[in-house]
Amino acid sequence: MFDLTGKTALVTGSTQGIGFEIAKALSEHGAKVFVHGATSIEKSKAAAEKIKNAQAICVNLNSPDAAKKLYAETGDVDILVLNASVQYRTAWDEIADEEFDSQININLRSSLYAMQLYSKSMKEKGYGRILTIGSVQQYKPHKDMAVYAATKCALMSIVQNTARQLAPYGITVNNISPGVIATPRNEEALQDKSYEKIVIAGIPMGRVGGAEEMSGAALLLCSDAGSYITGIDLTVDGGMKL
Repeated sequence: MFDLTGKTALVTGSTQGIGFEIAKALSEHGAKVFVHGATSIEKSKAAAEKIKNAQAICVNLNSPDAAKKLYAETGDVDILVLNASVQYRTAWDEIADEEFDSQININLRSSLYAMQLYSKSMKEKGYGRILTIGSVQQYKPHKDMAVYAATKCALMSIVQNTARQLAPYGITVNNISPGVIATPRNEEALQDKSYEKIVIAGIPMGRVGGAEEMSGAALLLCSDAGSYITGIDLTVDGGMKL
């Protein structure tokens, strides 16, 4: 049920962290995987070399035609994992246009437009898996990440909306909401031991998660094992949402 042989997957933001681990897991179960980076094709190639049957691509998702550029690089895929995002730690009353626009473009707009493009062939084939990567901040927004949290809430709304419309075509649309995960994005903040202690105090399991712990949930929702699951948000957060 987890066999992805013959399937093609695109995982955005997959040169490191959660995206890399998901791409690796999909590949290990038979899928051809496009490893995507936003700024450096060399970084994408370096990540792809660590994953079997992987091809590197580089597209800046902050551009207006990002989804079209992605599609031009990959063509049709069976599995679309929208993991790429940016976040800024800024007090809500100090958020400026550049930070707002960047998070809207990358976290939300490019994801919606990619879903529009890639779902066309999925509908024709009668098969598809679309997975977005949200955040526990959909439920517990960080006080200095108001826009980031808002984009994740909006993306989940799109998941629920499109899941209902795409279900008749054999396409599932789901979301995974990670909690605090040990990734390069969080590395600097978690080096502050006093801050780390506060964060862990809010996690019932008493520890930060590993990026590889996201891959099982992703594999479920991207394979036939999850063929009757659509429109859900699967929190993988050590109980942080509770």
